[in-house]
Amino acid sequence: MTEPDFEGARTYALMRLAQELPETVTYHSVHHTRDDVVPTVERLALAEGVNGEDLLLLRTAAYFHDLGFVVRREEHEQAGAEIAAKVLPQFGYTPAQIDKICRMIMATRIPQSPKTLTEQILADADLDTLGNEHFWRQSEKLRAENEAFDGPMSDVQWYMTQVTFIENHRYWTATARALREPRKQQHLAQLRKMLEHALRQAEMPVDEQS
Repeated sequence: MTEPDFEGARTYALMRLAQELPETVTYHSVHHTRDDVVPTVERLALAEGVNGEDLLLLRTAAYFHDLGFVVRREEHEQAGAEIAAKVLPQFGYTPAQIDKICRMIMATRIPQSPKTLTEQILADADLDTLGNEHFWRQSEKLRAENEAFDGPMSDVQWYMTQVTFIENHRYWTATARALREPRKQQHLAQLRKMLEHALRQAEMPVDEQS
């Protein structure tokens, strides 16, 4: 069986992300895919012993996992899987390989429910930022993106959203748990303090806040 044209598929995904994403998509950008998710996928795959065809399909899914954003924001995972199913045959991927790739993409949908190890790796890589050193910078980008689509949020609303999201999140692979869970819990503790402060500020009379 001939090897799929991974480089062609990779170039296709990156080109569409770079050219077709709205400027308001500040978090789910080409940088998120290329500079955050893909390197994390490769690091987790190495640690978890994933190689060969499984690694190739996993890397392909990583490049396509947010491509649905060029079509729509809601259910972008489904849109990304549909794009993959449509275009990957021209890069030499078989139906069975494409099915695995689509399942990996869908495993990033919130709430996450990955079944296989490669699905777990992509799910963990997609939310690696919750427990890494770039969390606060990426959090600002996510807030800006959400506000561009949904309108302004108060600090109370934003911190409450973040606290709830992280409280309900789990890392699936042993590697991600070991590498990211401790710092994720630190971020959660800081966010709870920030939420408490924002709630106190919201309750104060206006003249006391000035």
